[in-house]
Amino acid sequence: MEILLVGGAVRDNLLGLTPRERDWVVVGATPQQLLDQGYHQVGKDFPVFLHPKTREEYALARIERKTGVGYTGFACESSPHVTLEEDLLRRDLTVNAMAQTSDGRIIDPYGGQQDLQDRVLRHVSPAFAEDPLRVLRVARFAARYHGLDFRVAPETLELMKNIAASGELDYLVPERVWQELAGALSEAAPAEFIRVLRACNGLKTILPEVDCLFGVPQTEKYHPEIDTGEHILLALDMVASLTQDPEVRYAVLVHDLGKGVTPQQEWPSHRGHEQGGVPLIENVAQRLRVPKQHTQLAKLVSRYHLHCHRAFELRAVKVLEVLEAGDGLRRPDRFEKFLLACEADARGRAGLQEQPYPQADHFRRALSVIAAIKPEPSPTISGKAIGEQLKKARLQALIDVAQMEA
Repeated sequence: MEILLVGGAVRDNLLGLTPRERDWVVVGATPQQLLDQGYHQVGKDFPVFLHPKTREEYALARIERKTGVGYTGFACESSPHVTLEEDLLRRDLTVNAMAQTSDGRIIDPYGGQQDLQDRVLRHVSPAFAEDPLRVLRVARFAARYHGLDFRVAPETLELMKNIAASGELDYLVPERVWQELAGALSEAAPAEFIRVLRACNGLKTILPEVDCLFGVPQTEKYHPEIDTGEHILLALDMVASLTQDPEVRYAVLVHDLGKGVTPQQEWPSHRGHEQGGVPLIENVAQRLRVPKQHTQLAKLVSRYHLHCHRAFELRAVKVLEVLEAGDGLRRPDRFEKFLLACEADARGRAGLQEQPYPQADHFRRALSVIAAIKPEPSPTISGKAIGEQLKKARLQALIDVAQMEA
């Protein structure tokens, strides 16, 4: 029995990065041998075990063969006779198909070290095309290592196109798609995930609501980049520089979906796209099982991002509407996320990335103004009447502040 470090830990060590996790492969062993040593088996379809102390994953060397559609359509075979090279051959990319022995020696049968040096994401074998989930995984790796100038190999991109054309992406389990999308949004360059999916024609299956934004023009006065899809990419780049919060990044990705359903005769105007995007966000949430909090923030940003941009032009009643819709008093943290997403939208435009966004501070001040207004206890009124009285007082306070600032 031989135990070797494999996959991402080897890759990241060679890149000089701190591995996110460590995975191990066990060659020449049976499940019973690991059970006898105190390992806990967690995989039903193939033998994966947790180390009794570190809880890291140890998998018996295995080979796979395609038996059906989707990423679950595989039969797995593991035995003491499966070699390390056979196990590595089934992996997705050459940079993930390396192993390291206990004495530090790198075993690299498929050229992973050279591809690391050349900054190339390349498939290990034609079997890559058998697993449609790998389309999303490659796009996610492209997002993770974009800052290191990695690119997808042309021949790998061609295989990804073939997978997209085959219809196999349709068989991916929604929860698994969301897991990859959420992971990609947390990477250093989430926009690259969208670019790669679009390059292989996979975006139209995974996120058709985003894919259709490319080629849709906007008013050049407000959007020098003109193309709505390009604006989404710029906004994703911007939000990645502002926050790592996954809810904010998702909200930015889907904030302009309403522009995808604007009638062409109305281009480049998109009147009403804010509200028009809300049902589309709900459709995505239902299809991909998007978490509730992500969806709530995304709908808020879609509905009110233009209000935020026009903060200094809004009447007090509209400012209060945004504060109440965002539940700013009870959920100030979420309202702050709303402001961040709006800032990313405003600055995610060609040539405008360095512009300030004082609108956010305007709304923060407005929130502090209404927070200072407390209900006045009265023995003669209660319930709804108190709420109405409080709302009038808050509105008057905003009006007074606006007049003073004017």
